[in-house]
Amino acid sequence: MKKILHLLYQPYKWLVPIPFFILSTMIFGTIAVMAAFLINARAASYLGGVLWARLNAWAAPMLVKVHGREHIDPNQSYVVIANHQSAFDIFVLYGFLNIDFKWVMKQELRSVPGIGIGCEKVGHIFIDRSDHESSIKTLEAAKKKIVNGTSIIFFPEGTRSMDGRILEFKKGAFKMALDLDLPILPVTIEGTRDILPNKTLDLFPGKAVMKILEPISVKEYSEQTLGLLMQRARNIMVEEMNRSPQRSFRSFRQSKNREDCGV
Repeated sequence: MKKILHLLYQPYKWLVPIPFFILSTMIFGTIAVMAAFLINARAASYLGGVLWARLNAWAAPMLVKVHGREHIDPNQSYVVIANHQSAFDIFVLYGFLNIDFKWVMKQELRSVPGIGIGCEKVGHIFIDRSDHESSIKTLEAAKKKIVNGTSIIFFPEGTRSMDGRILEFKKGAFKMALDLDLPILPVTIEGTRDILPNKTLDLFPGKAVMKILEPISVKEYSEQTLGLLMQRARNIMVEEMNRSPQRSFRSFRQSKNREDCGV
């Protein structure tokens, strides 16, 4: 049945969500630039980002369920860390996290029409990963923006996971949390990999679940114990992912498929 639904969805995919993404990105990128100039960066981020993300989620369609909003203090800035398995993670975070934040984005996105100029004007942070010194200077300058309830988001794995498992973390997010004495806010996202698998255009409707976990204080950590902080954060996220009914069902289905194949 799913194969039939997948086949029937293909004309809709090419006629609605993909063209809508291209058009909406250019339109909302322009709106973000205008709002940043006429109002402020926070308004630009909402008008050009949150609405853009929610409309693109609706076009797919992707339903988003959020748990754990009670863990967010709206007056507190955080270093938010999220697992990364699909481009649709961006729609989930931008559209449904409901906090003002700055992205840490790879430099290549600056040249994408709509996205590049819009993100630059709302204050998102572009990192040139090929130039370590430049990356450090960029992050140092970015620290001034993370105040008064504005947070910063990292994908600490550094790349998208191909199989949904959380990869080892890189240090950037955790060093910034220590430097700014900000709590780390772990976020897990499930389901986006089934909606849009990594490095494909194999889009299909589905449900994404975002869980906002309890913040982690960094006060008991230092540069010398940075590795322990990274491991603690990763363990918390891995354990939450392993408890997920969606993950359990997928693991059962994969095991069943292996059994059927005689593995």
